Amino acid sequence: MSASTATQGLMTPKKAAIWVVAIILSLFAIASFGNAGIVFALLIGLMLTGMPISISLGLTVLTFLFFMSQVPVETVAMKLFTGIEKFEIMAIPFFILAGNFLTHGGVAKRMINFATAMVGHWHGGLGLAGVMACALFAAVSGSSPATVVAIGSILLPAMVKAGFPKNFGAGVISTSGSLGILIPPSIVMVIYAVATNSSVGALFMAGIIPGLMLATLLGSVAWYRARKFNYPRMPKATMKERLKAFKESIWGLLLIVIVLGGIYSGMFTPTEAAAMSAVYAFFVAVFVYKDMTFKGIPKVLLDSANMSAMLLYIITNAVLFSYLMTSEQIPQIMADWMIAHNFGVIAFLAVTNVLLLLAGNVMEPSSIILILAPILFPVAMKLGIDPIHFGILITVNMEVGMCHPPVGLNLYVASGITKMGITELTVAVLPWLIAMVGFMLLVTYVPEISLWLPRLMGYL
Repeated sequence: MSASTATQGLMTPKKAAIWVVAIILSLFAIASFGNAGIVFALLIGLMLTGMPISISLGLTVLTFLFFMSQVPVETVAMKLFTGIEKFEIMAIPFFILAGNFLTHGGVAKRMINFATAMVGHWHGGLGLAGVMACALFAAVSGSSPATVVAIGSILLPAMVKAGFPKNFGAGVISTSGSLGILIPPSIVMVIYAVATNSSVGALFMAGIIPGLMLATLLGSVAWYRARKFNYPRMPKATMKERLKAFKESIWGLLLIVIVLGGIYSGMFTPTEAAAMSAVYAFFVAVFVYKDMTFKGIPKVLLDSANMSAMLLYIITNAVLFSYLMTSEQIPQIMADWMIAHNFGVIAFLAVTNVLLLLAGNVMEPSSIILILAPILFPVAMKLGIDPIHFGILITVNMEVGMCHPPVGLNLYVASGITKMGITELTVAVLPWLIAMVGFMLLVTYVPEISLWLPRLMGYL
């Protein structure tokens, strides 16, 4: 046996440090919160073994219920069944399917052409076109990784060919792709709504202004860096070229009108809008743009089914975890503890941001929301924080988490496209990531950014 093989099973200093911190936190939690601490200690311990999040959640609940409570086994089975009974959950597989049809169906390419025609002549024009294209695609896909794949796979090679440094393009696309979960429709917002019984329509409406503000901020960073380092500019498109690009992209852009217009006009619910978007995306990809053949449809369906099944499995186990939280009154205990220690709104929101950013180091957004929302949400309500503002705050935190290691999904997707290492990508996204953190603090402490439009439209 080689030395390298022999050392694989040994604990590295980094792993040892993680275990030590986890044990200290677990002991503190048990000492401070009793049963609540035991639940968190079990969950942290199982996740540290490398076990998938969904299974860690399920085993934590089952272990506690069977050995430390008197809850009947039938209750567990009933909760597993009723956990995914909510009508809103049906929106998730439909939005995933629509995003996959759009990713493979040529919509992204035409949106990039339209964005390039509009802003390509500015400093860092292709970078700005990338931000604009990501914002447009985000408004029809609902997924950040799908946005990075769809826009990045086309635009990044074009940027390198035009003379842009690879790290500039990677930074723009990795961070702008995160707009997929903030600009509605958003799968992450649907999951938050399911976890907290909030209004999906109000959340979608609340995400519009923060989404446009963040897109503008990311574009400004790209423009500033391009101007500073004198990156290439595209020739200015004529009005005829712009109209042609708009005409070619109109079928994809119409999906924004169909989904959001249908929801806010009262024509259909967010779940029905998701189903409409899937059917429309199929029609556009196969019959209008004809970039997808009937042979490619089974693969899209299978990929969508795999992603949907993974999310639904996490949701099912998270519902069990939420039931355990409620039955043991853990959120109430934590709320009372925070109030007793004079945690006001400002301090609670700061702690929430830190907790969510730390969770973003080891988990993906869906898991974070399904685990932490049932815990933090009751505390936020007790402190008088608006549930829609809290949902946008969490969503923006998830955006930041998708752009930093070690579990930033956008970094891994961009790494596959650019063939850059995660460390190199982390350095590349840093200017945009700093801007995103500043924006996160702005959204956290200025609720009107999230609440003005929903209130104006009568959702609050």
